[in-house]
Amino acid sequence: MEATIEVAGLRKRFGRATALDGMTFTVEPGQVTGFVGPNGAGKSTTMRIIVGLDAADAGTATIGGQPYAALRRPLRHIGALLDAGALQPSRSARNHLLWLAHSQGLVAQRVDEVLDLAGLSQVKKRKTGGYSLGMRQRLGIASALLGDPPVLMMDEPFNGMDPEGIAWMRAFLRALAEQGRAVLVSSHLMSELQDTADHLVVVGRGRVIADRPVADLIAAASGDRVRLRTHAAVDAMAALANAGAEVAAIAPDVLTVNGLPPERVVAALTASQVPFTEVSAHRATLEEAYMELTRDAVEFRSGAAS
Repeated sequence: MEATIEVAGLRKRFGRATALDGMTFTVEPGQVTGFVGPNGAGKSTTMRIIVGLDAADAGTATIGGQPYAALRRPLRHIGALLDAGALQPSRSARNHLLWLAHSQGLVAQRVDEVLDLAGLSQVKKRKTGGYSLGMRQRLGIASALLGDPPVLMMDEPFNGMDPEGIAWMRAFLRALAEQGRAVLVSSHLMSELQDTADHLVVVGRGRVIADRPVADLIAAASGDRVRLRTHAAVDAMAALANAGAEVAAIAPDVLTVNGLPPERVVAALTASQVPFTEVSAHRATLEEAYMELTRDAVEFRSGAAS
């Protein structure tokens, strides 16, 4: 089975509200694809349609070329973590996984394997009602891995994780992709996706805004800005303006320069005998790139504090 998720022209309405308006993208094997967008952008609805929990009004969603409903023993094809709280609290983690394994024709040995992968071997007999959110996330990941599927889909897997858990999650997702799996991860934590995802699908108002490699999005957001640190800010601004640059002060001794590459900034400052301690090309964060892409797609904005 080909390790892909293909979403084509999905449309979905809930009453008068349009949740999806032609959502289209593909999750390729061998990489982590981040799935991001403002609240209400359609991410959760899309993921629910992919695994058959909601029905689309139009369009298709397939896993390896097949709709979820056509998959026999679906956990062998796609593993999903959509709600870490979807547990029977009186069951132990091992018993929770055992009934899932039984439904898919999997042996108990596989349950113990995924509990170990998720770091839960020491607490596998504890009732899940006493689990922290981070532990429930790990159990959800163990559930998703139960059938050793080629495709994985996770909604906000970093939620509730402590720093050690976040570091583990980043490395774990990367390792899954390096095994050739297609991995789709929804998250609001751009800093985590910047260190984890290869590709990003940015959505807003039910449609795709951007579908590009993470490196390309960061490069586009970085532009040609240069960061300059100098104790002679006034002189530096004059020298660089004369050279054709646009200059703005962001701190008493820090300027941003647009319109000149770093080497020409250095040349202009040197020619005017302006001292400086740093000239570096600006590298945007993924969060900056995301904010720029979605600024017109945010439906719920906070008001200014009074």
